Amino acid sequence: MEALFYVQRGQQGQLERVEPVPYAEHTEVLPADHTEIQEWFADGVVENSLKQLKQSDLDMIRVLEDLIEVLTAKGVFSITDLPAGAQAKLLNRSSARKALGSLNNLIEEEGEGGLI
Repeated sequence: MEALFYVQRGQQGQLERVEPVPYAEHTEVLPADHTEIQEWFADGVVENSLKQLKQSDLDMIRVLEDLIEVLTAKGVFSITDLPAGAQAKLLNRSSARKALGSLNNLIEEEGEGGLI
């Protein structure tokens, strides 16, 4: 038995909602191999993959910052080894992280019954 999807279309005829089970607002039923159904799910897969990559980029930025900090602390690497633009970006991020670190301490104190 072929899978079916229950769809709702917008005013211009584009798919607005696709579900594997019937729902009150559905206006038509399409087979899983229908071009519009394939495109609907392909767009969702691409969007999800892009979100994952974006989050991975943010995670990797933090890893690289920490790596640079460790290498600098061990004397293996100096911040001045980097071009001026990269130095400025790292220093700006470092300042922002320190400012947020202070804010985190205040939030933790508040949670423990301390001052804001």
